[in-house]
Amino acid sequence: MRRAPGPSAPADRSTPPPATPSASESASAAPLGARSGTLRPGDSGPEVVELQQRLAEVWLYSGPMDGQYSQSVETAVRGYQDDRHVKGDPKGVYGPKTRRALESETQDG
Repeated sequence: MRRAPGPSAPADRSTPPPATPSASESASAAPLGARSGTLRPGDSGPEVVELQQRLAEVWLYSGPMDGQYSQSVETAVRGYQDDRHVKGDPKGVYGPKTRRALESETQDG
């Protein structure tokens, strides 16, 4: 008769742990309603499109609404942070403080 392995049995190491997305991947894949992730150069997706639209609404971005956090988006975010004296997020990064400020003066969707 064979015994079932108990708690002292070694773990099966043949199956790797499931992959978890990085913070920037999570932000890019998050739905529009999430509104909490930090966006930075290299990110892409619907939240970046929303950022591009908001920056265009305050006349700081005139590039394509392609969902790519490009150099021109980074420059626009940096300009917004400087113009509005937003402190607490790295320059050119759309973090919580910059997001709060920009969302407070622009319309949703």
